[in-house]
Amino acid sequence: MVQRAPHRGLTFGIFLAPFHRVGDNPTLAIGRDLDLITHLDQLGYDEAWIGEHHSAGWELIASPELIIAAAAERTKNIRLGSGVTSLPYHHPFLVAQRFVQLDHMTKGRAMLGCGPGALTSDAYMLAIEPETQRPRMMEALDAIIALLKCEEPVTMKTDWFEMRDARLHLAPYSDPHFPIAVASTQSPAGMQAAGKHGLGVLSLGAGLPGGIDQLPAHWKIAEDEAAKHGTTISRKDWRLVANMHCAEDDERALRDVAYGERQETVTYFEDTLGRPPGRSQDPLREGPSPRASNG
Repeated sequence: MVQRAPHRGLTFGIFLAPFHRVGDNPTLAIGRDLDLITHLDQLGYDEAWIGEHHSAGWELIASPELIIAAAAERTKNIRLGSGVTSLPYHHPFLVAQRFVQLDHMTKGRAMLGCGPGALTSDAYMLAIEPETQRPRMMEALDAIIALLKCEEPVTMKTDWFEMRDARLHLAPYSDPHFPIAVASTQSPAGMQAAGKHGLGVLSLGAGLPGGIDQLPAHWKIAEDEAAKHGTTISRKDWRLVANMHCAEDDERALRDVAYGERQETVTYFEDTLGRPPGRSQDPLREGPSPRASNG
C-alpha cells in the first residue's frame, strides 16, 4: 500500500461543488474542473472533494466517481473524494462497491463523502420526500459500514432498500477501508452519524453567517454520540469548508471577487437554495447586482 508521511499542522484541499454559471459551456466547464484538480496536485494540495447534483444548472457533475477516476489518471498525490455522495439516491451496496473499486484504482487515494442530498429539486425528481432524506442517509451509512467490515454477510431491510446475505466481492485496498466523512451544515444529523461510526466530518456550514460560532456545539454532538456507541473521533478528520480568495491585499481581493461572489451568493445560495441573505456587514453586500447585470 501507499505510505504517506504524517502531516504536521493543517492540511488544505478544495471542496469542488462545482459552481458554474448557468449558460457556461458545460463541456468546457467539466474539462476545467479536471484541469484545476491536476493543477492543485502539482501545487501540493492534500485533497479535492467533488460534489453530486442533478438539477439547478450550477453544479454539473452527476457522478463524482467518474471525475475521481479521470482525475486519478492525471494526478499523483492528491486524495480524491465525493463531496458528497447523496446516499438516499443510491442503493448502499452499490455505493460501497463503487468506492472499494475506486480505492483500488487510485491505490488508496479515494475518499467517500456522505450526505442526505442538498437540493430539494433533486429529491423531488426522484420522488423522495425531503423529511426522509436524513433518516435514509443514516440507514445507508449503517449498511455501508457493515459491508466494509467484510465480516459476516449483511442482511438488512428498510422501506427503500433491501440486502440479503450481501458481502463485497472485493475487500478495500486501504486498511481497514478508505476515509469516510459525513457532511454537516446546521442540523445535528451529520455529527451524529460521524460520532456513531467514528468517521470524519465535512462542516459545510463553517463559512455561513454564524457558522464558526456553532462549531463547538456541533463537535460536542459528535463526541457525545461517539461515547454512546463506543467509537472515537478525531479533529484531524474534521474538514471546515469556507470560501477563500487570496490576493496581495484586502482591497485587491474585494475588487477581484466583487461581481463573481455576488452572482454566486444571490443567484445560487439565495435564489436557488433559499438561504438567508449574507450578513449586513458583508463588504460585498452592496456590490454589483447580478440580477441587474443579467437583465
